[in-house]
Amino acid sequence: MTGAEMIEIAQTLVSAALLITGTVFVLAGAIGVNRLPEFYSRMHAAGVTDTLGAELIVLGLVVQAGFTLLSAKLLLLGLFVFLTSPTATHAVANAAFKAGLKPMTTRFRPGGDKEGEG
Repeated sequence: MTGAEMIEIAQTLVSAALLITGTVFVLAGAIGVNRLPEFYSRMHAAGVTDTLGAELIVLGLVVQAGFTLLSAKLLLLGLFVFLTSPTATHAVANAAFKAGLKPMTTRFRPGGDKEGEG
C-alpha cells in the first residue's frame, strides 16, 4: 500500500468513529428526553447531548471532506450550532420557569407515592 492509500484509510476510520460517536450521543439524548420525568431534566438531556452529538457529526463530515471549501462551510455550521444550541436551550428553560413551571425538587409526588408507582 502506498502512503496516500494509508492516509485515505485513516481518514475514513477517523471520520467513521466521529460519526458513530456523534450518533450515539444524539440517540442517548433522544432516549433521555423520553425517559426522564420532568421538563427541566428533559431539556438538560436534549441540550447537552444534541450539542455534542451534532458537533461530533460535523467534525466527522469535516474529516471526510478533507481540506476543501466544503470543510470550511461545515466548520462554520459547527460554530453556529455550538453557539446557538445551548443558548436556545437556556432561553426555552428560562421561559418555562418565568411562565410558572416549577422544577421537581423531590422524587416523590405531592400525593405521597413514589414516582413510577401507581
